[in-house]
Amino acid sequence: MASSLTKASASTTGSQKTFFGHPRGLATLFMTEMWERFSYYGMRALLPLYLIAPNGLHMNPATATAIYSVYLSLVYLLAMPGGWFGDRVWGPRKTVAIAGGVIMLGHVTLALPTQGTFFAGLGLVAIGSGLLKSNISTMVGHLYDGPDDPRRDGGFTIFYMGINMGAFAAPLIIGTVGEDVNWHLGFALAAVGMGLGVAQFLLGTRHLDQRSLVVPKPLSADERASTLRKSMIWLGVAAVFYIGTVVTGVYTLNWLLVPITVAGLVIPVVVLARIKRDKDLSDTEQKKMSGYIWFFVAAAIFWMIYDQGGSTLAIFADSSAENSVLGWGFPVSWYQSVNPVLIMALAPVFAAFWIALNRRGKEPSTIVKFSSGLVLVGASFFLFLAPLTIAGDGHKAAALWLVAIYFVQTVAELTLSPVGLSVTTKMAPAKYASQMMGIWFLAVTAGDCTTGLLSIAGVDLNGNGIVALQAALAVVAGVAIFMYRGKVKALMGNVR
Repeated sequence: MASSLTKASASTTGSQKTFFGHPRGLATLFMTEMWERFSYYGMRALLPLYLIAPNGLHMNPATATAIYSVYLSLVYLLAMPGGWFGDRVWGPRKTVAIAGGVIMLGHVTLALPTQGTFFAGLGLVAIGSGLLKSNISTMVGHLYDGPDDPRRDGGFTIFYMGINMGAFAAPLIIGTVGEDVNWHLGFALAAVGMGLGVAQFLLGTRHLDQRSLVVPKPLSADERASTLRKSMIWLGVAAVFYIGTVVTGVYTLNWLLVPITVAGLVIPVVVLARIKRDKDLSDTEQKKMSGYIWFFVAAAIFWMIYDQGGSTLAIFADSSAENSVLGWGFPVSWYQSVNPVLIMALAPVFAAFWIALNRRGKEPSTIVKFSSGLVLVGASFFLFLAPLTIAGDGHKAAALWLVAIYFVQTVAELTLSPVGLSVTTKMAPAKYASQMMGIWFLAVTAGDCTTGLLSIAGVDLNGNGIVALQAALAVVAGVAIFMYRGKVKALMGNVR
């Protein structure tokens, strides 16, 4: 059955080279991801600015940063159950279609001008993004004849270009409308973008591989009933608890933010500990997992700093930067387009650079790349101290300072992030191969939750001291991995 399905799919999709020499289904997934990222990054660019704006929710910067960080952590935390739904309940294609609808509904809800609907909208967008994130990449893989298909890497490269195209355009369009016209109109525009993505996905599903309709490991009737029962119990407990806090008048936003941030730190620890305690793993797999924990912790520190590009840096730009070039002013949200355009420009350069070094036998090891990424992201926050000092003297910092910070962070991302994805797949125990990508995303969750907890505690993340402390932490972590590279390399086994 499986081989006949594969042959059928190859005849219907694999032979159609109508999208840059790739199966036509890649165009469907490319456009879906582009529009989803357009809606996501557009809303994300507006989020912290709307939270602090006098004509928005008018919150203080610490609360805005906490909400932003918790929201990002939820998106990545929900990627694991999102992948589970695709594997065990709906199948990838149905999960992505439902996810797109949920995201669109979330943006529509964000567009309603009340605080309650705003937070409900954030929750819906997070849930939809988590459902979509794991499953759409799975469907890209389905278009090719296994991991040895020579077109596979190129297909994923084109797919990721869609991500960055959407991320680049969104702040320029949605950000401008939200800041200069109306916040809620900006959020509505994000809903339109996602609606276009869903529409073309549904129209283009005939070009997708038939495997995307299959539920790989469907729940049995008993498992389905048990899962539903447990979910309803937990949902009921949460509802009773929060209704109780509202009725008694003790509810504040922290009753929602603190449990999520704590969960975002505890869940990664529990997941990694569960894998480490698994007696089914061989000694070699156990050693690799011990080595992987080094990378995981380092990645959490990296994302803690990197993701503040949309919160701490954006809030600083809103209040303390001269957001103009040669006298031409621009919306603060436009800074969020700097990273994706740099990614599109620099990614091919980095790929060619690593290949050239590899041919000479001089390509840096995974450990060296990882430690370099950490040192660079730390350096970006040391660079941040310059505009902070300028603003502290009562002057507006030049926009190019912020562009320089985003540039250094992008170089750091290109050094660390692809390596992290690669090492995650290479060091994954066979038993957890399909789950390890979700575990990698948990590093992002842990980093963002750390930022969220600091903000909830009232720490001013735009203060010179805390910025310097974070920068030093990243540099020290990068140097530590480099200094202990022999030990980490031994734990990695044959992974290089």
